[in-house]
Amino acid sequence: MTGTPFTALRGQLHEAAAEFAGGADALEGILLGLVDDVDRAVAEPLEIFPVCHHSPASALAMARRLREKQPKVVYLELCEDMTPLLTELRNCRLPVAVQAFASDIDGFPEDWAPLSVVAPITEASAEYQAIAYALDTPGVELVLVDRSSDHVFQWDRRHDRADDPAAREEDGTGAALHGEAVGVEIGDLRPRFAELEEHLLHHGKVRHWSEWWHQYVEVPLGDSDHDTYRQVMFLIGSLFRRLAPGDGGRVRVDEDRERYMWTRMREHLAATGTDPADCLYVCGAFHAASRVDEFGIGGSDTFAISPRTATTWQYGLIPSSNAAIEAQFGLASGSVSIAATQWTKNLKRTRVKPYRLEGQAGTKKTAARATSPAALPAAAPAEDRLSGFLRRPPVLDTLDESELLGWSVDIVRAARRNGYLASTADAIAVFETSILLAGMRDRAKPTPYDFQDAAVTCIEKDSVPGRRDVRRLVEIMMGGDRIGQVGYEALPPLARDVHDRLAPLELNLQQRGVRRALLDMTSRPELRACSDVLWMLRRLLPHGAARPVMGERRLGERSIQESWDLALGTHQRALIELGYEGVSLEQVLEQRLRRTAYGPRATTAEVLAAVEDATLYLGGRRLADELGNRALDVLAGERTVDGAPEVLRRVRGLLAYYRTSEPVLPPWIESFVRTGYAHYCTLLPTAFRDEDATVGQVAAMLGFLFSMESLALSLGCDRTQLELAVAQAHPRDPAKTALLWAAQVQLGTLSRGELRARCDELLANPLVVPTYPRYLSGFVHALEPVPGLADVVVEAVSNAFGRLPDAVLLPWLPVLITTLRSNASELAPLLIREAGRIFPARLAALDTWVPPWHRRPAAPRALPAATGPRGAALLPAHPATCDALAELLGCTEGWTTTDASARGGRGVALLTTHPGTVDALARILTDR
Repeated sequence: MTGTPFTALRGQLHEAAAEFAGGADALEGILLGLVDDVDRAVAEPLEIFPVCHHSPASALAMARRLREKQPKVVYLELCEDMTPLLTELRNCRLPVAVQAFASDIDGFPEDWAPLSVVAPITEASAEYQAIAYALDTPGVELVLVDRSSDHVFQWDRRHDRADDPAAREEDGTGAALHGEAVGVEIGDLRPRFAELEEHLLHHGKVRHWSEWWHQYVEVPLGDSDHDTYRQVMFLIGSLFRRLAPGDGGRVRVDEDRERYMWTRMREHLAATGTDPADCLYVCGAFHAASRVDEFGIGGSDTFAISPRTATTWQYGLIPSSNAAIEAQFGLASGSVSIAATQWTKNLKRTRVKPYRLEGQAGTKKTAARATSPAALPAAAPAEDRLSGFLRRPPVLDTLDESELLGWSVDIVRAARRNGYLASTADAIAVFETSILLAGMRDRAKPTPYDFQDAAVTCIEKDSVPGRRDVRRLVEIMMGGDRIGQVGYEALPPLARDVHDRLAPLELNLQQRGVRRALLDMTSRPELRACSDVLWMLRRLLPHGAARPVMGERRLGERSIQESWDLALGTHQRALIELGYEGVSLEQVLEQRLRRTAYGPRATTAEVLAAVEDATLYLGGRRLADELGNRALDVLAGERTVDGAPEVLRRVRGLLAYYRTSEPVLPPWIESFVRTGYAHYCTLLPTAFRDEDATVGQVAAMLGFLFSMESLALSLGCDRTQLELAVAQAHPRDPAKTALLWAAQVQLGTLSRGELRARCDELLANPLVVPTYPRYLSGFVHALEPVPGLADVVVEAVSNAFGRLPDAVLLPWLPVLITTLRSNASELAPLLIREAGRIFPARLAALDTWVPPWHRRPAAPRALPAATGPRGAALLPAHPATCDALAELLGCTEGWTTTDASARGGRGVALLTTHPGTVDALARILTDR
């Protein structure tokens, strides 16, 4: 290794290791290995530019180097399949994230769907400087060389631990990075060894990694030259790599990424014949100090890149934010905002002109650059800059009193606006405390983190009067959580179509925040199309993106006026990801409804809900009929009654809609009623005995059978099947027993008098009284299939309150109330209305009121003697009705004479000859 620019440094480190460790050992190997890594990276003919993501120092050094070197090819550590998206960055306001999205996957486990990969980009990042330079400089090629989005999941560690539940739980703990997307950590530079990070933070007298990096890397490298910057970043990457390797699986993936990138660069150089001296390789410092065999343009070509899976990937740009980036990289809250402020200060101090994409939203226009890159200067031999940098004592920034004073005044002003009792004295206290804290931490100039601690100490005190604490106020003052925006031109076709169709609302829906939309479809019929779009957005987007304030859409109902709160700008990411699923809202909604209906775990209620949504939002009968036939298949395959209440509710709604809006019922719903009648008759005896089936579910089954009975019988069903099912039911639960009695009353096998007698027996039995509330719960649920029993239920409750003593009544009264509230809250109004009809309306009348069930039944009215055919005289007097009925029935005998009727009247004579039928009907009418 003699003759290298770092020979002297190796000798010094060897002496240091011998002195501190007492001889050659692992320490010497590590120290000398660090220098070897730096030497190897510096000597590489293809210039490597190590960066740290969202580092102002890296961005500043990148802008300088690009203007000096003017490379013809820029290799960038970013997923290679995201190249077409980068040109759309000029239509966005940073920060935004480049995203790859896949909803229909092939080659990965189904429970991973949807797959999402994001790579956030801010203006204060070296990657953006390289992208802006390459896209706006003629003759420069930008080549992304990192693994594709498909390989991100191919190399995911979940492949190796798919059968380990604990591993799956561990992998899902950090899923909130830009939604549930996997973040591509470009330029990630953080020690992966907890003890090392704790050691650095402790001796650096800082609280978190972001503050350490700002103090010991950002500030020293802010004004350094190019060679010093590169060698220091190589050294840091090598230090973290050798001293803190971290998780073995992650290191293996990192090394494969490095092999991948160097393989792609050698392939590009061989294909284009580009001189490596005209290229620049931008990657994280951790990868720059790589030790794999494939490193360098002369490395081995033994690494085989696996083919991509058949998964179809969609690509786009989504809004990002400082907070999302901090969460992805594990940075301290507010650190990205502070970095953006530091970037602006560095530009003013150094007068370096950064690169910005032409037409970039939120930036000033710049003059046109040269049409061709300048000639490259001759490459100078590398020099040792590490020795001088490591020997140099830390450069202490001088105190900028005007800047610190401005911060102190601004934070007090912000605190007063947010409810704090802050004054000028607090501003002075914050100023002095910031200097004191910086001195305690061995720095002359307070950093934003020192100022933040001082503001919390001096202003916040005991409580937070408003929504924001002082720490959050400092973050806002330093730049806040800046949120990017994707421009209209960069949106997918679906998102652009949504904005075009909502243009008649005359609202700027691209902006963040809530916009109120008022739709009067009577005066402006063209707004009906906007209403249709808004209802579909409400169905597809998260809650809050489109929220109706006034108006509703139900089967058979359309509002003539609507009011909406729209926040499409705030939920732009969700709208963009919706565009990955199709080119129109109707297509996406149809796909989702089909996916729900044909899912492996789809229930009948879910499929019926999909039928209802297809009818509400898409119109027409094609999709609704298809999904209805699917609901029929799902119902036939179900073996439980869990979804019976929801099935009953939705079938009733669809039947009511089709009966009022269609000339005939659709064939699928007729088949559904016929199949459902036989299906629930089959399951009914088992459901009465099954302890897992609730009384509400059994009541819903009976409600389906009784309410659909007339239609089912007209379609060919047999009522005997229902009678046999009820006869075979033998429940043990009191609530289901009461429900069975109600079903028997509906079928006519149990009279109302017998039901009342059974309720009286329950109240007379001391052993049954504690369970009487459960019987009442069953009776209340019986109002669903047999609403005519409302008077009997009121009578059963009233008898309990009237007959039981307080010692028995009061203990189970709370049970009765909670049972009715939890199990039959939707049926209580029917019970209350019936009680209001029976009980007196005034309190004074209650003393003399006699319940109807306590009144003595009136004696049967005696039938008058049969003196002649009274009713039959109407028939010959008005023969038109009888003639029409006779013609319909095909009777051709004609009318008999009056004498013949008197001598042998066949019809009327039956009443006197067989009076039993008339007497029974009279008794039934009298009892009611």
